[in-house]
Amino acid sequence: MPTPSFPSLLGVFAHPDDESLLAGGVLAQHHAAGAPAAVVTATWAAMSRRAPELADALAVLGAGPPRLLGYGDARNPESAPGEVQPIDAPLDEAVGRLVAHIRDFRPEAVVTHDTVGQLTGHPDHRRTHQITLLAVEAAGLAHLYPEADDPWQPQALYAATHPESGVGRLGALLEKAGRTVLAMPDAYVTTTVDVSPWAATKWRAILTHRGEMARERPLHGILARLPETERAEIIGTEFFTRLTPGPTPSDPHLLTA
Repeated sequence: MPTPSFPSLLGVFAHPDDESLLAGGVLAQHHAAGAPAAVVTATWAAMSRRAPELADALAVLGAGPPRLLGYGDARNPESAPGEVQPIDAPLDEAVGRLVAHIRDFRPEAVVTHDTVGQLTGHPDHRRTHQITLLAVEAAGLAHLYPEADDPWQPQALYAATHPESGVGRLGALLEKAGRTVLAMPDAYVTTTVDVSPWAATKWRAILTHRGEMARERPLHGILARLPETERAEIIGTEFFTRLTPGPTPSDPHLLTA
């Protein structure tokens, strides 16, 4: 069997910790295979308390230094004082900020939130999904955002998601904590990745988000209270939907370009 080829991978997520919880396994997988990986985070400023935690998580995952769009978290005013939330930012401006990062990093594949905003439906997640869809297309067009480096067209765009059949124990835990559970129909999922070989790395990255670990309701704290074997089972599989067609059928078990 030929060795799979791993594309350079850019994650675009709303908050520090989303990268670790939703795609930490594939980011670590691609880094281990020698493929460049990076993450753009839509909210929290560079001088905020969560920026160092994000830097630590990305170091664990091998995803380079933080790349921040600098918007405010819709549920935390201290995240970026004086900055608007992604939902209130001028769309053209937000897309332009992300296009600059896409053209700078030049990824072959991009992964972001799904259209419903990942289980809890956070408005920052949904807006980041929308911004990413537009930016991936715009990045390849020379007449759009000409000030943002030379055009670059990623070959694949994926949405990290959770199918109804894959929520399992996690859904019950979130509901018990008073969290919304917005799972997607199974047919929405195109790619299911076994990231169990990188689950320990993923968990180390999650643990770097120390502020969230100290709270009960966020997913970090819920996972931390589970037995290790149960936690490993939950974080050992990541689900994605390929949103762009490729020249050949995509692999149902790997993120491909």
